[in-house]
Amino acid sequence: VQLQASGGGLVQAGDSLTLSCVGSGRTFSTAVMGWFRQAPGKEREFVGYINWSGRIRTVADSVKERFVISRDNAKNTMYLQMNSLKPDDTAVYFCATYSSGSYSTPGAYVGWGQGTLVTVSS
Repeated sequence: VQLQASGGGLVQAGDSLTLSCVGSGRTFSTAVMGWFRQAPGKEREFVGYINWSGRIRTVADSVKERFVISRDNAKNTMYLQMNSLKPDDTAVYFCATYSSGSYSTPGAYVGWGQGTLVTVSS
């Protein structure tokens, strides 16, 4: 599955933003998908993942209550709805396809798309 994330931009603290991750290939609808982010000078950080049907989804504690992952398999698209954004959420956001291993580890994912930059000003 080839992936392309989009929807990033410059927002103010407290704003909302929704990112999209469009996948190509017939296997998108059966794949577990994940979101990660990487702030300048920091390691890539797990944001959350969603199973093929969307019934199972988990987000990191750092974004719980604020971020929601969803998907529309008919559109080969996964979403990351981000609410109450904080300056600490500033990062490049990536989507990827789960392969094996721990869901929260970048090494468990393949097919990383180009990220999309989210900048949150205070």
